[in-house]
Amino acid sequence: MSRSEYSFFHDLPCCHGGPAGEGRLRCSDQDFVVTERLSFELSGQGEHVCLLIRKSGANTDYVAGQLARFVGVPRRDVGYAGLKDRHAVTTQWFSVRLPGKEQPNWNAWQLPQVEILQVGRHARKIKRGALAGNDFQLLIRDLEADRQRLEDVLQRIRQHGVANYFGGQRFGRQGQNLQEALLLFQGGRCTRQQRSLYLSAARSLLFNQILARRVENGTWNRAVPGDAMAFAGSRQYFKTGLPDQELMDRVGKGEIHPTGALWGIGDSDVSADARAIKQAVAESYPEFSRGLEQAGVEMARRALRVNVENLQWRFVGESDLQLQFSLPAGSYATAVVRELIALKS
Repeated sequence: MSRSEYSFFHDLPCCHGGPAGEGRLRCSDQDFVVTERLSFELSGQGEHVCLLIRKSGANTDYVAGQLARFVGVPRRDVGYAGLKDRHAVTTQWFSVRLPGKEQPNWNAWQLPQVEILQVGRHARKIKRGALAGNDFQLLIRDLEADRQRLEDVLQRIRQHGVANYFGGQRFGRQGQNLQEALLLFQGGRCTRQQRSLYLSAARSLLFNQILARRVENGTWNRAVPGDAMAFAGSRQYFKTGLPDQELMDRVGKGEIHPTGALWGIGDSDVSADARAIKQAVAESYPEFSRGLEQAGVEMARRALRVNVENLQWRFVGESDLQLQFSLPAGSYATAVVRELIALKS
């Protein structure tokens, strides 16, 4: 399977007319700053010590493993809400299960470019997905773009959001995770963690293709007959038939979004036009759709659009652009950037 056979991310259609120019992202870790927002408040007591950690040049799993080693607990006793990039400055929460134990001297934990900002207690482990969202501050360097068109696209993003594509990191370098998914579907063996990674990549590919077709026909941010609609910032959704004026108004305001399938077995929860698009993608990628079904993955849904909250921007000097915005959990900052610029190699 070559890269040209499957669209991963950067070659998917844009929803606001395409990039206004080119630029560089992540020239340094400091150009990509992410701050996590948990979906709950720490209780202040309990057997789990929670640490707010700022890190650079280290991925989440590595830091979790180093925490477990320092404290002397099994890796499974360390939790976090979401994976964060290695090549970024990220601030996120970790939890360490220490029932009936005194806290260690956290000042003695020395890890390059890793800093503990806050310590608290909670009754439960921080689990994957326990996020309200993430705040981003990005610096795009060496910008070569039509500034007026760039500002026009930024205004459209602020008003209409962006297509909620899964980011390229889902698929691995040159689509490696998709290659591994195909081997898995053919009877290959892997660890439980790898299996989850490869299945997620396959689902993400199919979702991105469904969304790409909705972008191409102009319905990524509009309801079509038979859609299932998600509430903004929520995983809850409801089925629809023919969209009425009230529904279209709510979609227009960004209160609800059309959804696409996260492929698997079970009721698809869509009909009519929405079902036809889903089935067309499944037939175009049968090795992935059938493989996911045979693996016993259950059907789920994801919003096709994401609101970009608190979007602000400013030009820095002659060639840099600074962006600030917030996204709900599970959405990718690169889905915003790709609408603005093409990345220079």
